Amino acid sequence: LLNGLECVGKKIEKVRVVFSGAGAAAISTAEHYVRLGVLRENILMADRRGVIYEGRPGEMDPYKAKFANKTKARTIADALVGADVFVGLSAAGAITGEMVAKMAKRPIVFALANPEPEILPEQVRAVRSDAIIATGRSDFPNQVNNVLGFPFIFRGALDVRATQVNEEMKMAATRALAALAKEDVPDSVSRLYGLRSVKFGPEYLIPFAFDPRVLLWVAPAVAWAAVASGVAKEMIDLEHYREQLEARLGRARGIMRGIINRAVRDPKRIVFPEGEEPKIIRAARMIVDEGMGSPILLGQRANIERVAAEGHISLRDILIEDPGTSERRDKYADYLWKRRQRKGLSHGEAHQLLFNGNYFGSVMVACGDADALLSGVGMHYPETIRPALQVIGPHPKAEIVSGLYMLVFEKHVIFCGDTTVNIDPTAEQLAQIAYSASRIVETFGITPKIAMLSFSNFGSVRHPEAEKVARAVAILRKRDPALVVDGEMQADTAMDENILRLAYPFSMLKERANVLIFPNLSAGNIAYKLLHHLGGATKIGPILLGMNLPVHVLEQGADVQDIVNMAAVAVIDAQQRASERTDK
Repeated sequence: LLNGLECVGKKIEKVRVVFSGAGAAAISTAEHYVRLGVLRENILMADRRGVIYEGRPGEMDPYKAKFANKTKARTIADALVGADVFVGLSAAGAITGEMVAKMAKRPIVFALANPEPEILPEQVRAVRSDAIIATGRSDFPNQVNNVLGFPFIFRGALDVRATQVNEEMKMAATRALAALAKEDVPDSVSRLYGLRSVKFGPEYLIPFAFDPRVLLWVAPAVAWAAVASGVAKEMIDLEHYREQLEARLGRARGIMRGIINRAVRDPKRIVFPEGEEPKIIRAARMIVDEGMGSPILLGQRANIERVAAEGHISLRDILIEDPGTSERRDKYADYLWKRRQRKGLSHGEAHQLLFNGNYFGSVMVACGDADALLSGVGMHYPETIRPALQVIGPHPKAEIVSGLYMLVFEKHVIFCGDTTVNIDPTAEQLAQIAYSASRIVETFGITPKIAMLSFSNFGSVRHPEAEKVARAVAILRKRDPALVVDGEMQADTAMDENILRLAYPFSMLKERANVLIFPNLSAGNIAYKLLHHLGGATKIGPILLGMNLPVHVLEQGADVQDIVNMAAVAVIDAQQRASERTDK
């Protein structure tokens, strides 16, 4: 109701509402409408005998009597003349198109009887093209289903040990659902319903029944309302409670909620070279709403504003920078020229390169005008990473850049590297890849246990490839003796504690590894994709390691939630580097 009235531009205290049905559901809904702001005198209710009106002969129970108003209407047809809202909680065919035709301008029709509604949407459309329609069925837009309420109201009530479900808790659930419908709908949810894009409006007033975000919005709202109204026996920390709820939706969501919460504690500026991409704009809105960063969109302002307007996306608190007209162009061209002048780049060519968002964004990070860069949703990996390597380059201590994926299974998390950059790394490079991986894994609050993989177990096969991996282990141990790392070893050895304990008791690894370093890019890239597709792991990445400043690359075609997740990773990377500079 709240969202429908917003769409038609009507005030809740002025609308006239007609109910078909006067049972427990109708009376409860009508009372809830009164609490939302509908005036009781503006509600007409009809049962099998017709309109319930003041002075109607015969017995009337006290619940119906509360809605016995002064009116000349005696039938549902009479009541609907000039009405703004129809709520059907009765039976199929209770009203006709002729009745709907006589309703007020831009009427709202909630025909909620199941399986056949009081009137079908096509019958409404035939007489009122300006109507907003909802039913109880999943094969029409705006499905009203109690599955959106009861499970999550009870979840919130039980988690704070509420002594009752009071009106404040119901109201909190109502407003949480109304607010969620205005949020950007994840691609994964849209695809679940066979839709490409879903936006708040007449065809989408209420969240989908199987949108997993409903749990994360309704349960905390209900729990906090229980606390605020004094019926909760236990207090909750809302941030921690949301983390727990995310974990119930799957380990990957729980992990990402923890990462996002860490990002929120010290937000950073993230520059997006593909600022005109609709997915990037949607992700930027979510980043601002989460409070984890300040997005900077690169692109032509008019194009960005047009895409945002088409998607009904607010650009509040989102910065826009046009590389073609920016006041920073001369400063950035000087920086880029000085950086690349001995690589054959002229000053004029530096100016031209800055029309490329990846070059402009990389210089922006290098000059301290942004804290991190995130790009790649609409281009191949090399197109994204090459400008960053030329402008920012690898960390002096790392010397090489590598890619890491986090793979989240139901019971454990595995990091795989290098999966994206180095085709045939040397022993020294493998050691560096493993070391860089260990640092980022520690940043996520996980103790790294590293397995250097091969087709050989501790010298069982004498071959240069296996020996290369063994040398990498020796190099890494010398660099950081405290690291838990061993190899060369086969993948099953790394993942099976029994093999480690019984066949190789001398191994530094006593538990299954959580960081897998592959001997070459073919092995790493193939393995992580098989684990994702066949093993059912949720992948988070690629996380770019070894850069001198925070730069991260998106998978081509990444969806909006993937972009938000990687933005959180980029923020944490920037936080960690800032902390290290402070310590120094």
